[in-house]
Amino acid sequence: MVPDLDKEAYYRRIKRLYGNWKKVEDFARVGAIAVSVGAADDAIVYAKSTALQTWLFGFELTDTVMVFCRAKIIFLASKKKVEFLKQVAAAAEDNENASGVPAVTLLTREKNGSNEANFDQMIEAIRDSAEGRPVGVFSKDKSPGEFIRSWNDTIAAEGLQTVDVSAVVAYTMAVKEDGELALMRKAAAITSEVYSKFFKERAMEIVDKDEEVCHSKLAEYVEKAIEESKYLGGAEPSLVKMCYAPIIQSGGNYSLKFNIVSDENHMHYFGAITCAMGVRYRSYCSNLVRTLMVDPTQGMQNNYNFLLQVEEKLLVELKHGVKFCDAYNAVLEYVKKERLDLVPKLTKKLGFSTGIEFRESSLILNGKNQYRLKTGMVLSVCLGFEDLRDKEGNKYALFIGDTVKINREETATVLTQAKKKIKNVAIFHKDDDEENESEDDVDADAEAPPPRSRTRRRATLLNDDGSAASEMMSNDQKRRAHQKELATRVNEEAKRRLTEQKGGELLPPAQKARKSDVSYGSVSEVPRGERDIRDMKIFVDKKSETVIVPIFGAATPFHIATVKSISASVEGDFTYLRVNFYVPGTGPGRREGGGVFPDPDATFVKQLTYRASNLKKTDSSVPSANLQNACRLINEVQKRYKAREAEEEEKEGVVTQDSLVVSLNRSNPKLKDLYIRPNIAPKRMQGSLEAHANGFRFTSVRGDKVDILYANVKHAVFQPCDGEMIIILHFHLRDGIMFGKKRHTDVQFYTEVGEITTDLGKHQHTQDRGGDDRDALYAEQMERDMKHKVKSVFGNFIEKVQALTKDELEFEVPFRDLGFQGATFKSTTLLQPTSSTLVNVTEWPPFVVALDELELVHFERVSFNLKTFDVVLVYKDYNRKVTMINAVPVNSLDPIKEWLNSCDIKYTEGIQSLNWTKIMKTIVDDPEGFFELGGWSFLDLENEESGAEESEEDDTFDEDEESSSEEYESETTEDSAESDSRSSDEERGKDWDELEEEAREADRENPYEEHEESSRKRKRQGLSQPPSSTKKLRQ
Repeated sequence: MVPDLDKEAYYRRIKRLYGNWKKVEDFARVGAIAVSVGAADDAIVYAKSTALQTWLFGFELTDTVMVFCRAKIIFLASKKKVEFLKQVAAAAEDNENASGVPAVTLLTREKNGSNEANFDQMIEAIRDSAEGRPVGVFSKDKSPGEFIRSWNDTIAAEGLQTVDVSAVVAYTMAVKEDGELALMRKAAAITSEVYSKFFKERAMEIVDKDEEVCHSKLAEYVEKAIEESKYLGGAEPSLVKMCYAPIIQSGGNYSLKFNIVSDENHMHYFGAITCAMGVRYRSYCSNLVRTLMVDPTQGMQNNYNFLLQVEEKLLVELKHGVKFCDAYNAVLEYVKKERLDLVPKLTKKLGFSTGIEFRESSLILNGKNQYRLKTGMVLSVCLGFEDLRDKEGNKYALFIGDTVKINREETATVLTQAKKKIKNVAIFHKDDDEENESEDDVDADAEAPPPRSRTRRRATLLNDDGSAASEMMSNDQKRRAHQKELATRVNEEAKRRLTEQKGGELLPPAQKARKSDVSYGSVSEVPRGERDIRDMKIFVDKKSETVIVPIFGAATPFHIATVKSISASVEGDFTYLRVNFYVPGTGPGRREGGGVFPDPDATFVKQLTYRASNLKKTDSSVPSANLQNACRLINEVQKRYKAREAEEEEKEGVVTQDSLVVSLNRSNPKLKDLYIRPNIAPKRMQGSLEAHANGFRFTSVRGDKVDILYANVKHAVFQPCDGEMIIILHFHLRDGIMFGKKRHTDVQFYTEVGEITTDLGKHQHTQDRGGDDRDALYAEQMERDMKHKVKSVFGNFIEKVQALTKDELEFEVPFRDLGFQGATFKSTTLLQPTSSTLVNVTEWPPFVVALDELELVHFERVSFNLKTFDVVLVYKDYNRKVTMINAVPVNSLDPIKEWLNSCDIKYTEGIQSLNWTKIMKTIVDDPEGFFELGGWSFLDLENEESGAEESEEDDTFDEDEESSSEEYESETTEDSAESDSRSSDEERGKDWDELEEEAREADRENPYEEHEESSRKRKRQGLSQPPSSTKKLRQ
């Protein structure tokens, strides 16, 4: 299968290349350009020739020669690569974007034979285009292989003059398109994540525990970290690579360059620790440099703060139209003015252009480069001070760097968001001995430990106010501290969100306007000419959906919408027909509620009963036949009416979508043999999913079509077949779409990759043959191969769609390792988080919850004696019903807390189930009062635990004391008992009745605060019950 080539990108970029060829003076004197790429060589990571191929085609083409002439382009490659390149050669005539692009000529390379004929044709084209001018080549590229060697020998034998055009081609590719910038932002985000959540934490741990870890080993750990999906932000691991081996330095040996490797020395626990790392995502690079400082002196901190100011100055200078050298000189003058002593310490280069190649040697920020910056360029700025010394004479260096994007007028945008302020990188040791000295007096003659002895210490970072704060707290302590911050933030954001609405109040959902239940506009419209009406029988008017019944000799119409139910029964010689109607106050029903009955105080008919004889009279018909026929017709009309009402109700929330722009290109991304859920027909059927210009189209084998626009996709989830028997593409939509007479906000496409059911008879037959399981092993191997193949096909489809949409539509992959069991509907399923959702798409109906819609998460029934607990998801939209996840295993509690905490989602827990319908109604009715009384803090009992425990202990003591007192009183005399009783009455103070009355008053003042009671059960006025109560409010 030939991979797709982005023809639009190829045409745009080849036009830019030829445009610069004509405009740039050094480039214009070149008559032709010859680019050759040899055999694959792992030792060659970056080369201008492969970078040009990736830029034009999106792939590296080995053993390929490209010749760019003034009037045509020639590609010499193998047969398979020629098939790939035919996409731009054949489509040039039909594509309007190809106007002005030279024609493409494809030559097939002879694999084992001589290519002299092909070489002669290419040399002739070069001579015709050059007309005596030199040929542009990439002189620094060294391409291995016999094929490229013979091509180079041919050029040398022909005596063609060559000149290096690496710099001008690099300058052409330096300005990034939007799609390229999106890839570089992703790469920068992954780099920042690996540094912040892996390297920094690991370095803190090494410093705190005095571990002996060498620089090279720590660099290996960082390289392996990119294999873990939790650091990749949903990116496919196979597309993420390191730009270079991470460079970690400490202990006085520093070289602020990128062409070195981490040495074998152990990481030092004092001074400066520099770390440089870069991640490539889909061939596009990023770079990040940070310096951690352990017990820094004040001078070291001052130097570091000044280095941050120098970087800020550099970012201000990096703008469109500014020369590289001018930006460098401006920074140099700033250093001379502010800190003349640090001028010789400043690095000689302040950065370089980056992209497909990590470092572009011709676009360096130094004092000589005359190239100008352009909007869209991406630079790796890296600057530092080396060969510095502290008061004790110890050598250290400071080094920082970021990936930045050049803007037209504004300061350059930093893409690597890892924090670098002094409070985020300064680590301080705090010895236990020092803590004891601050609390107790220490013998003056005691021998102080050496300043760098390995006593028990704690590594700490600086707070915002400059004080040291413990960083090596337990995970539980960190979570608690973070949750306290989130609690305040949740209440503040909710209050601000509510005040932005009208009058600061939550508005209840608007009542849906119902159609009038009027059967006829006037009396004249009643079909009085019907025979059944004249004969005072029941008549069903199908056209008006009305039942006309005789009441006191008058034909009375009732619209079918007023009929609740109807039944017919035979009792002896009579048939009874009972018709029940909707009336106010008859219990919950779909017609209950305000606005349904215009005049609720009117008199309503609740039930009508008609009786007719089953005995045949003089006429030919049986009297009861009318009742039986009416019952059948009423049921038919009622069924049709309900179906139409349900369909109209489904259509109420449907938003009219734009039309799908169908692309007639045969190379559109396409998946075949897929099933769709929900089904578009009673029986499931296969079809194909194809990506077009602005959306997907699913076409079934019988011709049914379902269109999903990219703009309507809120979340796209790719569920691989790892551990599953089906592979799924799931789309959670912003606005529902109609198909199958229903509105759907979740649509998925899947295919089976194995047997969902197991044939036990076949397994038994295998064992009866003596345990020969070779067939079973072969079947398992075939299933694994099939899974791998299908997963690869789906992966290629996703990559093409993301390239087609310029990464505006990004597929999320669930983190199976973070999944937990829970019952969302009728059965227990595996719920898995993604980067922005919590999903289960394997079972139907699916479960999809967007994390950005959550206000908080509450855990119910959390107790040591229970094996499961419930999870309640509360949304920011308080009119929305909360979501319950039941029967979650208790061993999943801590992992879920850790995950929620990492997502900045507030969580609370309690040992009882709450009446959430009542709670949310209370909030909606009085939001201001809710937040005045503390908001959601009534769910968080952590702050009250200590007080509750003390109260519990006091109550227990009083009960024991009272019990022992009663036993003592039973053994003493009556006089003694009366004396003791009078004494206790005088010392007791307030009695139980008075205490209970005070507690009731406190409950009335704050209905959201829970109080612990152990001595006796109190009547509650709040929203929840105390732990001692057995009553549950959950409905």
